[in-house]
Amino acid sequence: MAAESIDQKLLQLENNLKSLIHSQQKEREAKAQLLQKNNQLQAEVEALKAQLLDFQNQDKIAKIVSSTTVEKEESTELKLKLNEYIKEIDRCISHLS
Repeated sequence: MAAESIDQKLLQLENNLKSLIHSQQKEREAKAQLLQKNNQLQAEVEALKAQLLDFQNQDKIAKIVSSTTVEKEESTELKLKLNEYIKEIDRCISHLS
């Protein structure tokens, strides 16, 4: 009778260990998915920050151009030139990074 009790306890212990191992594997998979999602969201945040900075630069340029007292055609031309310069500077910065 004692041998049966020991066998039952060992079987129960084995089942508990299998359950724990299975739970651990599920948690590792969930952690990996969360890390991947976190990395994706961080990359998206960085892209949005860059986009916001670009919009802020364009807004500053627009304010500078609109505050100058030149003809409308010259103003548009100046704005386009400044935009080109800023894009080129951004490209240079990205190459340096």
